[in-house]
Amino acid sequence: MSNQTTYIGKPVNRVDGYAKVTGDAKYAADHDAKGLCYGVIVSAGIAKGKILHIDTDAATQLEGVFKVFTHENVSGLAWFNRSYKDMDAPPGKHFRYLQTDIVTYSQQPVALVVAATFELARYAATLVRITYEADAHVTNLTGNLDQARPPKGKKTGFKKPANRGKFEKAFQAAPVKTTATYYHGAEHHNPMEMHASTVLYYKDGSITVYDKTQGVLNTQSYIKSVFGLSGKKVRTFAPFVGGAFGSGLRPQYQLFMAVLAALELKRSVKVMMTRQQMFSFGFRPITQQTLAIGAMEDGSLEAISHSAVSGTSRFEDYVENIVNWSGSLYHCRNVKQSYELVSMDTFTPLDMRAPGAVTGMFGLECAMDELSYQLNIDPLELRRINYSVEDGSMKKPYSSKALMDCYEQAAAAFGWSERSPQPRSMKNGHLLTGWGMATGMWDANTVPARAKAVFTADGRLTVGSATADIGTGTYTIMTQIAAETLGLPLDQVTFQLGDASLPFAYLEGGSTTAASVGTAVQQACVQIRERLFSLAKDIPDSPFRELTIEQVSFEDGKLFMTETPANFIHLKDIMTLTDTNEVKVTSTPLPNIFKQMKYAKNTHAAVFAEVQVDEELGVVKVTRVVSAVAAGRILNPKTARSQIMGGIVWGISGALYEESVLDHQFGRFINHNYAEYHIPVNLDIHNIEVIFVEEKDDVVNPMGIKGVGEIGQVGVAAAIANAIYHATGKRIRELPITLDKLL
Repeated sequence: MSNQTTYIGKPVNRVDGYAKVTGDAKYAADHDAKGLCYGVIVSAGIAKGKILHIDTDAATQLEGVFKVFTHENVSGLAWFNRSYKDMDAPPGKHFRYLQTDIVTYSQQPVALVVAATFELARYAATLVRITYEADAHVTNLTGNLDQARPPKGKKTGFKKPANRGKFEKAFQAAPVKTTATYYHGAEHHNPMEMHASTVLYYKDGSITVYDKTQGVLNTQSYIKSVFGLSGKKVRTFAPFVGGAFGSGLRPQYQLFMAVLAALELKRSVKVMMTRQQMFSFGFRPITQQTLAIGAMEDGSLEAISHSAVSGTSRFEDYVENIVNWSGSLYHCRNVKQSYELVSMDTFTPLDMRAPGAVTGMFGLECAMDELSYQLNIDPLELRRINYSVEDGSMKKPYSSKALMDCYEQAAAAFGWSERSPQPRSMKNGHLLTGWGMATGMWDANTVPARAKAVFTADGRLTVGSATADIGTGTYTIMTQIAAETLGLPLDQVTFQLGDASLPFAYLEGGSTTAASVGTAVQQACVQIRERLFSLAKDIPDSPFRELTIEQVSFEDGKLFMTETPANFIHLKDIMTLTDTNEVKVTSTPLPNIFKQMKYAKNTHAAVFAEVQVDEELGVVKVTRVVSAVAAGRILNPKTARSQIMGGIVWGISGALYEESVLDHQFGRFINHNYAEYHIPVNLDIHNIEVIFVEEKDDVVNPMGIKGVGEIGQVGVAAAIANAIYHATGKRIRELPITLDKLL
């Protein structure tokens, strides 16, 4: 049909929006049950040492307190007999809560108080007295660089970067050189919804678990492995998640505590972390990185060295792709990359929005900016000079790369051509204006995913996959894909997620969900189309009998002859006339691996930022950001724009506000609350413009989707830091850039 309605690519409102704004959406801690009791976690007061004694008498004597769980009364768990690894676990030993008197990090959970009410459990937790024997701890990365070592293993997605050429020789011969060291401390996820688990216990010993997670199958697998339960005994759900940013990739300890208490007490239990405890698990790793770049006087890069040292825990080796970007993004024949870890007495770091890229691209893009000033070449022109049509590390062409278009469109929208090149040259009274830019880059990968689709006789389509929606818009874009593929109105399509009984989907992370689950959903709906067409041909005297599926169209709940659209049949009538109650399929799309292996697959962005710096006070205001993004096919420009804007806001936050203070005397993050761990508010965020650059890619997946969850944040901090230098003439290489560093 010539007027066929399309949903893909349209700014459709969130299909789950009404439930969220009216309160119908229930999050992990919103679920209730008869006799539900509450658990409150007690955190360790030292960073390293041993528990000598736990006195729980005062707590357990209170009426309504059911039990205080400690390492002294928790035993017999199944994970003693098997090596458990969750879907996001790095190499090492998975931390086992309440299994030992040894304290490994500050705020380690050392007890769980369970009571009839939350208030009683919270009060009883204050009565638990713990005596420690403290040992010397290490939490200072820069003070222990002599302990740096290579990672002991590989984490999924991390590949040790290969060097190429002869860096030392090329660097020494280069007429223009820059060397700089960059640093940032821990950055904490802190989504609006705190981590919580509600476990409903039934008389047959089975449990239903509502968990804050980015993967219900990971939660279910964890529970089965740790507690030795069969799949029939555990149902896990996470239909709504109030933000996660990576914090829900691994099962957090409130899940263990809630399930432990429910199984032991044989009653339903709810456990939610406090805001302070949200600082007690993984974070963006503390990292120091050094870049050395050598170039010719025309700006062409001759040598790049990128080394990084990050902190990890004593029990796991968490690694990130921090240095890899320097060997991939720009054309350079001589590249040297190294990555090392320092084991510290903290919990293991954790993937956080664009892990590795946010850190590594900050260093690389600031170093490129420093080089541009030494060369007296415009920062944007320097990037154009060194533009690469292939990934130099992989020695593969990109499946698509519209980065040059990103540069041009963002620069035009920003007005970059009006930039005065000299630092401190754009001044208005006591306000210094600075313009800076940076490149963003992220992976465009797909992961295994399946989807089921059921079309029923009432004309409704239900599609499902055990994926998640952490606020990214998964419900909406999957509904759009399904509705367009089968030619149904949006309100006749329901997408289900966050249920471990649904077909397999990997964790929602890494900007893979839209491409992976979206392909599975489309394929399932294509199979439904084929089944319905086959049924239509079986109807007595069917006008479709001699046609092929290429000769028909699905639109507005009807099956049409494409050439003669006056000939049609309602899909509901197909079901009625063939006495069919439902048509059901499950799809398992298989990527064209051999085709994909020939290419590097990435998203790209160009970020331009304007800052105003108060010369007298050192206060920085980001007044404008323009980001042009090339991320394949955009399924929904409204939700995609929200993702990019959110990444930009977080990039501003990381650049200027989020300072995590790790007191090395106590080995603890001491500003573990929203009052002192600063994040931007509405008044701090000004004009943000997002541009989606057209990009077609038939390699990444059949729909040409790349995903936008990560790319929005990459490069933002570097663009701001570069703008601050342009405004002030001061090069700050440590994040966040606070006023004390400028004055």
